[in-house]
Amino acid sequence: MCGSASPESAPCRSPPSLPFPRSEYHRFVTSEDWRVEVELNDEQHGYSLGERLRALDLDDEARKRLGRQVIVTRDGSNLFLYTTTQDEADEAARVVEELTRAERLTAQIRTTRWHPVEAAWKDASVPLPRTESEQDFERRRREERERREVEAGADYDWHVHVRARDRAEAATLEQRLLGETLPVRRRWRFVTIGALTEDQASELASGIREELPEAEIQIQPTLDLPPPSFVLVRSWL
Repeated sequence: MCGSASPESAPCRSPPSLPFPRSEYHRFVTSEDWRVEVELNDEQHGYSLGERLRALDLDDEARKRLGRQVIVTRDGSNLFLYTTTQDEADEAARVVEELTRAERLTAQIRTTRWHPVEAAWKDASVPLPRTESEQDFERRRREERERREVEAGADYDWHVHVRARDRAEAATLEQRLLGETLPVRRRWRFVTIGALTEDQASELASGIREELPEAEIQIQPTLDLPPPSFVLVRSWL
């Protein structure tokens, strides 16, 4: 995971730069993304083998009926169908409802929409923020959520990496940041600072550039990769 380890001694390579400009990171998922979430129910708290096989058949049949416009993924007993329009999401939900009924499976089905400011999937009935105050509200919700995740032991979503001119300069920066109660680690002349959001990381990096104009400073996201159990059912290639 990026930012989780720091060089212990020289020589050491500085962290690689981002392969995309700032503000492009969240375009991996855009504001026009929709998702149908399907939770396959099981009253006995554990699928039988036959039920699991029927659920897999559901994946295959859904792929055939929805074509190449929808991405279908699975995480345990949950299915996720990704689309780019609300009409496609509505059709995907209708197809899944018909298939679960035909297979005599019970499921909770809901449609959500990606909110890029809050970086969260929210119910389709919740509109995207339009005003500055609405965007600030979602931004605060995101920062609070990420703060709780960090307090629970998760890594920071963003890291600022600093390569100072020498050890003394890095140590001085480390002490100043610690005095501001910022999450900072130093190894020799390399300093890493955690940040909850891209905006916080950018602001922090700008301040350090003014303080240490000769230092090498880079911003990196902690990419959130899916767990091994999260299987992509159909390729989008």
